[in-house]
Amino acid sequence: MQARPTEAESRPAPATSPDSPPPSSSALQLTGLTRRFGHVTALGGIDLTVSAGQFMVLLGPSGSGKTTLLKLVAGIDRASAGSIAIGTRIVADQGLHVAPERRGLAMVFQQYALWPQVSVLANVAYALERLHLPRQESRRRALAMLDRVGLARLANRRPPELSGGEQQRVALARALVARPAVLLCDEPLSNLDADLRERLRAEIATLARENDTTVVYITHDQVEAFALADRIGVLQDGRLVQCDLPESVYHAPATPFVARFTGVAGELHGRVAGRPDSAGRFLVDTPNGPLAASGPAPAPLGSAVTVLVRPAAARLVPCTDDSGLLSRVRDVAYRGHGYDHLVELADGTRLTGVFAEQRYQRGEEVRVRLDPSGSFAYRADAPA
Repeated sequence: MQARPTEAESRPAPATSPDSPPPSSSALQLTGLTRRFGHVTALGGIDLTVSAGQFMVLLGPSGSGKTTLLKLVAGIDRASAGSIAIGTRIVADQGLHVAPERRGLAMVFQQYALWPQVSVLANVAYALERLHLPRQESRRRALAMLDRVGLARLANRRPPELSGGEQQRVALARALVARPAVLLCDEPLSNLDADLRERLRAEIATLARENDTTVVYITHDQVEAFALADRIGVLQDGRLVQCDLPESVYHAPATPFVARFTGVAGELHGRVAGRPDSAGRFLVDTPNGPLAASGPAPAPLGSAVTVLVRPAAARLVPCTDDSGLLSRVRDVAYRGHGYDHLVELADGTRLTGVFAEQRYQRGEEVRVRLDPSGSFAYRADAPA
């Protein structure tokens, strides 16, 4: 068993708001979490609750605060303000800092962090040492976990003898074998090739859910985030700008930054030309012609807006079609299930990744039909 916490380490977590899950169902709770480096605020007032068994993905570009947040939760770094609770136990607040090894956490890194001089089995079994199990029981559990990740046959090899993907699976087995309360993943797949990344992504999700493990996983890869997450939190400049179901983040991005970072084909500029209908859609006049858009909030008539278009919201139709915006194909790429096109509108605006089942030729005139539900209009004076 792990070392018994001191009285200070066992301090109960604070009461949650009526909208938050009760403490018994919260594996991780961050309240006002802040980290400053001199005059620079790397993380500013993060409030986040991760429910037990949930797969939370934190998405954001480099410098957004993802790794800083993970280090604070792990106990590798200390917060400037705020608190961290794991289950019903506060592990960090003003005057309290529980050591990393006493938090009941495990972490998977980008660089595997395996000991090269000992066997794969010894690497995994090491995570069980704090449980003071008999040697044979530790060996049995370690072998069983290696079998789960498909590496039991390599138990006696050393990490340098394995491929990158195999080493990452060893790191995952080591992280999960002691059944941690929370698993922290620091972009664990970023060093792998695309095919292996996709296969390991599925393995991580499956193993975590089979073990009912709560996961906080950070990435800058939007595809990875949407493939893994039960919930997605988007970080921008050290602040959590949206945290919601993947579907909500994709279909109702809270800010232009969230929309851009989670994937747009392009941007069009225009002015509001009609009042919202019952579905929240309204007409926008652009230099390329009128289009229907939706937005987080209706803007007054005549307001300048920027319309951000999801790739899935744009479709090519023949030039003879009387709907859509007139454009010209500039490039085309075959994607197996059809073709992605780069098109240029009349005013020079370009849209990328516009799908069509048929191939349109470079230089051919076409029309682009936009789905209002994937065309998000934001006030032109909205924060970037």
